[in-house]
Amino acid sequence: MNKFNVPEMSCGHCTSAIEKEIKAADPTAEISCDLTDRTVSVQSSLANDALLIAIKEAGYEAQAV
Repeated sequence: MNKFNVPEMSCGHCTSAIEKEIKAADPTAEISCDLTDRTVSVQSSLANDALLIAIKEAGYEAQAV
């Protein structure tokens, strides 16, 4: 499980955009977004770097936790 801190994620639109980009990179990824903690947990075969790129393509900066 990969976990990322996404400080600017604040609403359903944010989570939807992030999920869409990650799913585009890995359609089998399992994604859980927590708006309270502003974190995204991802079960994926992709490396952290690829997941960070997908989150960035959604318009958000992220850091691995």
